Amino acid sequence: MAAVSRIAADIGGTFTDIAVLTDTGRLATWKLPSTPPNFADAVVTGITRLLAELEAPLNGVEQVLHGCTIATNAILEYKGAKTALITTRGFRDILELQRIRMPMLYKPLYKKPIPLVPRRLRLEVTERLNANGDVHIPLNEDDVAAAIEILRDEKVEAIAVCLLHSYANPAHERRIGEMLRAALPDVYLSLSIDVLPQMREYERTSTTVVNSYVGPPVASYIQAMIDELGKAGIGGRLMVMQSSGGIIDAQSVIRRPAQIVECGPAAGVIGARKIGAISGYADLISFDMGGTTAKASIIEKGELSLAAEYEVGGGLSANNALGGGSGYALKLPVIDISEVGAGGGSIVWLDKAGAMKVGPESAGAVPGPACYGVSGQPTVTDANVVLGYLNPTALAGGSVPINAELSRRAIESKIAGALGRNVLETAYGIHLVANANMMRAVKAVTTYRGRDPRAFTMIAFGGNGGIHAVDLARTLQIKEVIVPLGAGVFSAVGLLFSNLELNELAPFLHMIGTASIDDARAIYRDLRQRIVGVLGVPDESLTFRPFADARYKGQAFELTVPVDTAILGTGDAADVFAALTQTFKEEHIARYGHDFGGAFAVELVNLRLVGTAASEAPGDLSATAQVRRKSEPSRRQVYFGPTHGLVDTPVVDRGAFGPEPQRGPFIVEEYEGTAVVPPDCTARLDPAGNLVVTLP
Repeated sequence: MAAVSRIAADIGGTFTDIAVLTDTGRLATWKLPSTPPNFADAVVTGITRLLAELEAPLNGVEQVLHGCTIATNAILEYKGAKTALITTRGFRDILELQRIRMPMLYKPLYKKPIPLVPRRLRLEVTERLNANGDVHIPLNEDDVAAAIEILRDEKVEAIAVCLLHSYANPAHERRIGEMLRAALPDVYLSLSIDVLPQMREYERTSTTVVNSYVGPPVASYIQAMIDELGKAGIGGRLMVMQSSGGIIDAQSVIRRPAQIVECGPAAGVIGARKIGAISGYADLISFDMGGTTAKASIIEKGELSLAAEYEVGGGLSANNALGGGSGYALKLPVIDISEVGAGGGSIVWLDKAGAMKVGPESAGAVPGPACYGVSGQPTVTDANVVLGYLNPTALAGGSVPINAELSRRAIESKIAGALGRNVLETAYGIHLVANANMMRAVKAVTTYRGRDPRAFTMIAFGGNGGIHAVDLARTLQIKEVIVPLGAGVFSAVGLLFSNLELNELAPFLHMIGTASIDDARAIYRDLRQRIVGVLGVPDESLTFRPFADARYKGQAFELTVPVDTAILGTGDAADVFAALTQTFKEEHIARYGHDFGGAFAVELVNLRLVGTAASEAPGDLSATAQVRRKSEPSRRQVYFGPTHGLVDTPVVDRGAFGPEPQRGPFIVEEYEGTAVVPPDCTARLDPAGNLVVTLP
């Protein structure tokens, strides 16, 4: 009988993935269809079946780790709560003004996304603070009382409060919060000083509104999940992944749900960092290709890359300080992940000039690729079936039947015929175009951030990551690709490696040359107390890492850089600010290629503190073995491009490899996904069970 203390469940639109590491370090996974609208059904069923296979008791689980898209979907589908905004008189239209940018410069008919709060529910109150927090106009409580009556009549479900400069003095917001809670106790309430206590009115207002807009649906979802797990007898505390990569208890998520808006892809990056640490890779590009999108992020020197600003909805999929405006600003710590609409289900089409395009529209799970037998639309998956990369009869261990002839017909009738090419050449062209699309995502987090992708190793996961990773790495001149255990359910695996973590900040607007080290230490002490209170664990069990948001004087955007931990102590810290200045300059050069040659002073904007309670997965990961049926070795014809042509290729699982490199070609076919090893590459298995593909 195995012992299981942590179990992970990651819910996607098509599949729900369950993963667990036993006390012996054995990795077990389960994949089953998601069950909307009650997603908890699939979670409970998957956990029950997997623990039964392991002969582990349900009540022995201490933590259920969870990743979901409920907050993201509420925004994308405009299915959040009926939300109102209370703000300073004269600022009701800030959600529409945004940053006064045109995200699509050459699209004059472009329309901004619809504000999450309609104008009639954006109410103003008389009050005014200056930038130092001094009261310029006192709060008119009669205005607040009038707003309450309007909101009561409108039967709003959620309220966001964001007043000008409240980060410098929270008194007015606190008073409004008291009045709202007394008059409308059942309405979800967010105060900007609790959600995002820092300058920048649009970003702070937008983030607070997002928090309220997704609050009720997230609270309902989380409570339903807790109830269903309890009814099934599954013990343990429900922990949810945050966009920043740490997990936090479900009740804290209900209080600040904006922190999970981009949690979907985060777990995969956390898993990539863990695998890199185990296998000796400090610099990694994580490449996650699913059915609809492909996502990329970097781990540098073992650390995640965080974006302090992000936009969700409206078509944006990466942070961009110079662009923006096409989505809803979310200025909370988010793992810097770039995403493009290129996945296995991406539809292939011809534009008016006859050029072949891939995506961004996806066939999804329903009707799905042509090989599913419903749509007749050619997709990337169909091209991979024709090329021999994917099993021509079934996917996911036989649970998804495949008809390869339908793939060939769709590509021939819709694409190849019009181009005057044969089906095999066209399928390979689709594969290359998809790779070119996905290369944009990789460059967005490397080249466009001043990083050379050749200095990194790529780790590929997701249902389609292993199929495209080697060719993508070849184009980027990356020499090694890792395909980890459980690659097709790797976001669930990543949850198992996540730590209890909280990232808090406070404004600290000072020139670095005149800033007081004692004032900075006082703020870090306050942040430390806040983190301990939210996480509910003893101070001594936490590791604290200080950061600062800094910029050159006159700049409008900051870079987040680490601060020497000496600032958290009581000893001499005279050199802390000097070291911080140097760290900032080095990051500015890496990101932008210059540092102004000392012409401008460095300014601090915010201080940040990250508190982490390590919660390592049990067992020795180097001893892992997947609990999944093995595939029988076979062979099939696989097309590796014009250089190699069709090659009779062995089809194996990773158990066929050992520590010694074996020259390709191979198709590595497993329950969770498939990996392609071309003829000029070698593959081996490292001690942690990763498939390591080396390019020439």
